[in-house]
Amino acid sequence: MAKQLRIEKLQELIKQEMSKMLLTDLKDPRIGFVTVTDVEMTGDLREAKIYVSIMGGEEQVKSSLEGLNSALGFVRREIGQRVRLRFTPEISFALDTSLDYGDHIQKLLLQVEGDLKNDDNAQGGGAENQSRE
Repeated sequence: MAKQLRIEKLQELIKQEMSKMLLTDLKDPRIGFVTVTDVEMTGDLREAKIYVSIMGGEEQVKSSLEGLNSALGFVRREIGQRVRLRFTPEISFALDTSLDYGDHIQKLLLQVEGDLKNDDNAQGGGAENQSRE
């Protein structure tokens, strides 16, 4: 249990440090609007997968991922200096698409809601709802 707690604390610390690096240290023009959403570490603390969400079109996402991957050595060195561990973990970046998926679900729900309102108005139920308001 204590080991799992330590892993979670290290994941959060790496997430914070990576966010700071994105704001201040990484100057690659290919890296656009990138947000660190999560970090997963292995139980032996040797590997860390950093999940990032990238705003923009498909080309912007691809370019930002290339920029992040080209900065892997710098990121690993900085993490090693900022987070005191016996071994600096191997770092990899993964695209987090959960925000895009959530946005897609939100659009579908709004579309269904609009369709239901149109059905009510077509059946004459819309006039009764408007008179109550």
